[in-house]
Amino acid sequence: MDFTLNDEQRQIYDYGAQLAQKFDNAYWLDHARRHAFPKEMFQQIAEDGFLGIMVPEEYGGAGLGMTEMALFMEGTANHGIPLLMMVVGPTMSLSHIASHGTEFHRRELLPAACRGEIQFCFAITEPGAGSNTIKATTLARRKGNRFALTGEKTFITGADVSDYCLVVARTKPHTEVSRKTDGFTLFAVDLKKKGVEMQRVKVSIPLPEEQWTLFFDEVDLGPEDIVGEVDDGFSILFDSLNPERIILAALCCGIGRFALRKAVAYACERNVFGQPIGAHQGVQHPLAKAHTAVEMASLMTRRAAWEFDNKFPAGASSNMAKYAAAEAGIEAVDAALQAHGGSGFTEDTGLYELYPLVRLLRTAPVNRELCLSFIGEKVMGLPRSY
Repeated sequence: MDFTLNDEQRQIYDYGAQLAQKFDNAYWLDHARRHAFPKEMFQQIAEDGFLGIMVPEEYGGAGLGMTEMALFMEGTANHGIPLLMMVVGPTMSLSHIASHGTEFHRRELLPAACRGEIQFCFAITEPGAGSNTIKATTLARRKGNRFALTGEKTFITGADVSDYCLVVARTKPHTEVSRKTDGFTLFAVDLKKKGVEMQRVKVSIPLPEEQWTLFFDEVDLGPEDIVGEVDDGFSILFDSLNPERIILAALCCGIGRFALRKAVAYACERNVFGQPIGAHQGVQHPLAKAHTAVEMASLMTRRAAWEFDNKFPAGASSNMAKYAAAEAGIEAVDAALQAHGGSGFTEDTGLYELYPLVRLLRTAPVNRELCLSFIGEKVMGLPRSY
């Protein structure tokens, strides 16, 4: 096994340090506290060619894979710049459209998205179904060769700054299919279409990207809006969901490193009882333990990305990476806060704001219980638990 990065991968991983010279953690934190989308930073990322990492070169992208996208996310998060819009747009939507979209999607929308001229978000979660996507009720009802989309999606990251949304809908209700996974279709929905409305979900976490509920009322869609095959969307859905787990695992690892780096610097300079507090095992050991957990989660994340890129089944590694990285991120931020003492909770330190983010990622977008259930059943052979 070779754990070294090639020159291109190293450049991608190190890009976070370059970006942070202009758009650092203080910039991200200011926007997070104001719930203001960091347009200037995303435009810089677009100009530097990183929005299209997973998009083929012929459609305006870099033609790279999940490994490189995870390295980008981990590298930026290493410097305190966690970017949720990179999850729902470039990772989940653009790569999916590149593989399964129409020629219009590929020739027109993808190049514009890679240039940062338009944004994509992703919609699968519903208020009633939650994690049980099989029971989704958002329905695209056939009207000749067209469809009328009606339903509701919630916790949609960045819908307010997006132009299109990749929507997971049923084209057959779950009560009318022979297999529960039949009847799903994915649509690239123009959010300016008649019948689309949105309402903010007031999440009490400082983030620059806000959450929204989308309402669809008889939204007219046609063959030009379909991504993949009608009624067969579930078979390609995991092309998006495994990358979601991998990319968020990378984000958690990066945030964990960022918090620990701040804690180490503080523990080396803060003197109590005649020596730096970092010399005390009560401070040192929790930081070292958290560091170990972060690095182990990072290795599993890279394994999952490698499996995905090489067309191996990536579900097991993706779920283990997501579970391990969220737990490691929480442990790292918590240990960093404890090392800082009271100063860790001040606005000047800017550390506490990271805790609700990593804590959120234990629960969302897939909670740790479902990750563990997948591992128990699909990997270990235990009876189905849900």
